[in-house]
Amino acid sequence: MTDVTTEKPALEPTGALSVETVLSVKHWNEHLFSFRITRPASFRFRSGEFVMIGLKGDNGKPLLRAYSVASPSWDEEIEFLSIKVQDGPLTSKLQLIQPGDQIYLGRKPTGTLVTDALLPGKRLFMLSTGTGLAPFLSLSRDPDVYEFYEQVVIVHSVRRVSDLAFRDDLEAKWAEDPLVSEQAPGQFHYVPTVTREPFEGNTQRIDALVESGALFAGIPGAAKFDPETDRIMMCGSMEMIKQFAAYFEGAGFTEGSNAAPGQFVIERAFVG
Repeated sequence: MTDVTTEKPALEPTGALSVETVLSVKHWNEHLFSFRITRPASFRFRSGEFVMIGLKGDNGKPLLRAYSVASPSWDEEIEFLSIKVQDGPLTSKLQLIQPGDQIYLGRKPTGTLVTDALLPGKRLFMLSTGTGLAPFLSLSRDPDVYEFYEQVVIVHSVRRVSDLAFRDDLEAKWAEDPLVSEQAPGQFHYVPTVTREPFEGNTQRIDALVESGALFAGIPGAAKFDPETDRIMMCGSMEMIKQFAAYFEGAGFTEGSNAAPGQFVIERAFVG
């Protein structure tokens, strides 16, 4: 009897895509995972940007989706955070990747969740749900962010405790990080909230935490958002982003872009 081993077909680079190698994969639970890939020497990006990644589709052509880069711009590897969708065209395949596998990486990162799209301020609040945490992982490990802002805050709302990806690193305020471990203990704040399971911390949605003032506990400054001092980034569910975009506009904040910096930004590529 012949032992037949099925090898995955090699990917071919294109003008828009390089072919990289998966270095490691971490499954946080049954519907959330992160993975690291090689970084080509020519790949440059700003912390907070997104890029197209993918695999070969059933038709033999690249099957691509936009993913925020979760690693900081100085990292020698590139990390991503993804959900698992069983019938998703890409994620149904992507969740099966293993170290050594090949993956497509776009050559041109872009995006608005960058400090260039914000006016100077004192506090940076990054509001996220689910995998919307990814760009803020990148930004919170960028030393420039700690030069631009006195306080750097990640708010992460999830349904279950196991959805709090990178929780240990965030609670430790990036203590092991080679570039921000000195600034982060005094400037970085992590505000997780779990809405569908018992949790020793916050258990309300972000809007309720804002209304009660609980979101600002332990953070120097006012227990409310102030357009004079606060800058906001949002990434995650459409419901959260649209709700807070309207909230901030009503509170006197202006939306920023790379061309015209403002007081809050969202990633429109993911909102539609």
